[in-house]
Amino acid sequence: MNPFEMVVAIVAITAIASVIRAKYGVLRRDKGEAFAHRGPDPEAERLRAEVKALKERVAVLERLATDSSTALEREFDKLKDRD
Repeated sequence: MNPFEMVVAIVAITAIASVIRAKYGVLRRDKGEAFAHRGPDPEAERLRAEVKALKERVAVLERLATDSSTALEREFDKLKDRD
């Protein structure tokens, strides 16, 4: 194996090792390596809850807008009858 092939092999091994470390969440520290904790992100969970609440509100508003027997429509009918 000539020196050029050896350098290419070392670079390839280093690149593959860094990809594997990144995939498994290994962080480099000053004194050794540690695993990154990949738990649920609190900000993402808060946003998911907010989106869920907004979807529920939109569903209620759609139901109110398309429902023909709503109290609001009856109130409009009462107002029309007064004239």
